[in-house]
Formats: sequence, structure tokens, C-alpha cells
Amino acid sequence: MTLFNRLGGGCLGLFLLGACADVDAPAAAISQAVAQAAANTSNEATAAKRIEADVLFLADDAREGREAGTSGYQEAADYVSARMGEIGLEPAGADGWFQQVPLRANTPVLESAEFSVMKADGDTIDLTHLEDFRVFVSADQTEMDITAPAVFVGFGVHAPDQGYDDYEGLDVKGKIVVYIGGAPDRFESEQRAHYNSRGGKADAAAKHGAIGSVSLFSIAGEKRFPWARFISNPTRTGMTWVHPDGRAEVSGAGLSGGGVTNPEISQVLFDGAEKTFAEIRAEAEAEGGSPAGFDLAVTISMKGSQTSKTVTSPNVIGLIPGSDPDLKDEYIVLSAHLDHTGINQKKIDAGEDGINNGALDNAIGVATMLEAATQLRDVAAGRSILILAVTAEEKGLLGADYFAHYPTVDSSALAADVNLDMPVVLHPFTDVIAFGAERSSLGPIVRAAAAKMDIALSPDPLPTQNLFVRSDHYRFVEKGVPSVFLVVGFADGGEEKINDFIKNHYHKPSDDTSLPILYDEAARFAEVNYLIAKDLANAEERPHWNEGDFFGELFSGK
Repeated sequence: MTLFNRLGGGCLGLFLLGACADVDAPAAAISQAVAQAAANTSNEATAAKRIEADVLFLADDAREGREAGTSGYQEAADYVSARMGEIGLEPAGADGWFQQVPLRANTPVLESAEFSVMKADGDTIDLTHLEDFRVFVSADQTEMDITAPAVFVGFGVHAPDQGYDDYEGLDVKGKIVVYIGGAPDRFESEQRAHYNSRGGKADAAAKHGAIGSVSLFSIAGEKRFPWARFISNPTRTGMTWVHPDGRAEVSGAGLSGGGVTNPEISQVLFDGAEKTFAEIRAEAEAEGGSPAGFDLAVTISMKGSQTSKTVTSPNVIGLIPGSDPDLKDEYIVLSAHLDHTGINQKKIDAGEDGINNGALDNAIGVATMLEAATQLRDVAAGRSILILAVTAEEKGLLGADYFAHYPTVDSSALAADVNLDMPVVLHPFTDVIAFGAERSSLGPIVRAAAAKMDIALSPDPLPTQNLFVRSDHYRFVEKGVPSVFLVVGFADGGEEKINDFIKNHYHKPSDDTSLPILYDEAARFAEVNYLIAKDLANAEERPHWNEGDFFGELFSGK
């Protein structure tokens, strides 16, 4: 799951992105692993064992963290395609099982990063890279060199149709906007997540003519994601996907890039301003708080550069054809991201374990999706079902976004998406959170499936984490497709287990198969998703948004 991180395959020691892209995956090892995962498929009791075998292969050190565009990821994709074939699915990619996603891979040049602040009296303060700031060049450019007056724009949210606009009365044309992380709590959880998305804030800044942006840590954001963690992997490669005409897909087209400042030094941006950094942070944190924007008394200069190259990384797509002649040309999608965050070179250089295996994020999601597909294969489904393992989720939901723009079936035939991402099955769960369910006709189907298994539905316990916009289902939502994303809930010890995982293992090498994963619980999670997909495939009515729903209206016709 996106939050804000190789030794097999004949690539020992080659850690550069794509350095082993044309090395064939070890077919014999993959074949053997597939056979192990599929052993005793006629015995329902082996569901947990199949899931475990999938996770053990996908999260093995030999996959080198499954970063999109690497040989480790390709080995994982080959494995998943072989598993789909063994299950009995039909290839549904643009090329057999695969839909190749063209990606622009950008690696920051650390020594080029600069950030300075000139005060009204002409005094200039040069900040220290990584200690005080990070800069990010726009994904469609190789360099950023901008100097401009700064304007504070509150949360940076532009939502005039909802009666809210942080840009009202402010002139930011040709300037650098400064905003604080978060969104007004006047919006409910999922709507708030939409307005807090980085892409949405970049689009708003560009729409108003800004040339760059600086993001500030809120109090809650700093607690959730401390500065030390934010700078822990500074050479990590960023990506975007590329349209067939060669255009790189970017949010905030027209912005040169942006920066993020350490909360400990962020006051320098507010020197001479009408409010201090501490004051606006307190306003943003308060219930109903919404700090108003104002001109800052400083000019900001930011520089940065990145090296770029084009790589490809496949989505893996299997099909279960529908059996109803009137419904089979509509598709229910089960999605899960196959990639993870690869290698932390900083840790490798320090002689530490730097392989981010991604056992729970998201080998377990792919494994449970494959188990749901195994069950769906044996039932009569009216609509067709696509089993979609996507690439580059960790780079910004890129594989899902590419598929949503260029699906391998008629785009108008995509009826619903059921997404499986990071089920933290470390406790016997009794509840799930179903993001998006109540926004569409998926809600009653999800409730019925959960009730069949005596599983409760709980509200979002982490509204500030913006989970609704941080997984692949959201790319379907943006195209107007009703979607649901289930995670295991906080009841019966779940809160402690999940919070511990997020704090100590999420996007770290310790997210590996040594964790006490409960594979029987993973099988239950697979089953509830199977029931949802089955009932969606057989529903008399095509899934639809509820009348007046915010997302249904916002993205209708897309």
C-alpha cells in the first residue's frame, strides 16, 4: 500500500533499476513453486496452504522487493501468470497474460538539491539537504530551478462546488504555494481523503498558476510519519506512466516541482508573516480548524535534478468468462498490487538487511486474490470476472491508473472493482472496514457477504490516514467505476496488531515471512472477497453509484 520503500535471478549485486530487466526468470523454480501452491487443490482445507506458498515465493529475498521494472518483479509476474493458468483462468492481457506498462523512472541526484529562503530584509538562509528539506522534481522534467515569492494557501484545497476554497482571494500566479498537510474536517472521511491527495493539491496549485509548492507537516502527520522516516531512503526511484503518444502522466502539469521542509525549521518560511508556523499548525489540528491563506514575507528558491529512463513492467490479467449471454460482456474486477518497494540502498551500504520483502504489503493481497479466483472458477458467474495483479502501486497507483485509462476490455464494460491490499492478518479478525461500499449498490452486497461469515462492518478507524485514496481501487473510482476496498478491522486485538505493523514493519525489511501471519485468517479474508465478487457477478442490476453520492457525481461520465 502506498503511504507517502535482489539476490536471485542471476543478478547478484546489480541493484540499479532495470539492470536485469532482460534476464529470464528461473522457469524451473517458478514451476516448482506453482506446483507447491496448487497442491491438493481439490481439498478445501488447503486454501491456507496455497496462500502461504504464494506468499513465501512472492516475499522471498530472491524477488528483491518486487520493485516495478526489475527482474525480481518480473519473476513475481511470471509466477502469478503461471498460477492463473494453473487455476484455469484465460489470458486477458494485451500480450497473453501481460499488459506492459511503460514507466518513466526518475532517480534523484542528491548533490543537486538546494533550498534557500530570502527574507524581506534580503538576508538569505540556505537549508541543509535531508536535514532540513527534500525537493522533488516534476515527473515529466529532469531539472527544477525556481525562485519566487511564497504564498501560504492553508490546506491547499480547491473545492468551490463544496463551498470551500483555500485559494479564494489569493494571487499565486508565478509564485510558490506553501500548504499544510491534511484537509478540513468539515468533509467526511473518504471525501476528506480525496481533498488531501497530493495529486489533487498539485492540480489545484497548477490551475491557479503556481510554479512550485512546499508541503508542511501537520502535527498529526509528523506523529504518523516522522522526518527521520521521511528521509530514510533518499535515492528511491520515483515513477510515472507514459501514454502511447509519449506524454508522461503527471499531476499538477505546469509545476516544476516542490519541496518538503522539516517541521523543526519550517518557521523560517513564516518569518515576518502575520502568523507563525506553530499557530497555523494549531489551527489545522483544532476541530473545525481551517487556517486561512496569506502572503508570506519570503522568497523561496529550490533546485533539484533527476536522471530518467524508460522501463516497462507488466500488469498480469486473467479472465473467468461470464456464463450469462446478457451479462458476460460486463466485467467485475478483482485487483491487488503485485509490486513492493524494492531495496533500500542506504541500508545495504550500511551492511544491513535492505530488502523490503512486502509479505503483508502486498504478497498476501495477491495470494488471497488468487485464492478467491480459485473459488470463483468453480461457480456460475453471469458477468465476466477479471483477476488483475497490477504493477507500480507503490509508485503512485500507476499500474491501476494505466489499466483504467487503457483497459484490455471495453472501458464502458468495467462494472465494479473489488480491491485487495494489505490485509494485516495477524489476529483472528471479526470485523472489516469496507472503504467505498456505502457509496454505491455494492454496499448491500458487501454487508450480506460479511454477514454470511459472521463478520461485522466497521467505520474507518484511521480517517487521517486517507486510506480511501491510497490503493488501486481509487483509479477505478476516478473513472466512474463503483469500487470497494476491504481491510481487516480493529476489533478483538486488531488495533494493537495493526498499529504495531504500521509503526514497526510497514515499508521496512521486517515486513517478511517471519511475521506471525495467520494463513487461516487470510483464507477467511479471501472467502469474503470471493462472496462479494460472486454476488456482484450475478446481480440482476449492474453496480451503480447511489443517487447524489459525492464520488459518483464528481467522476460521472469518466
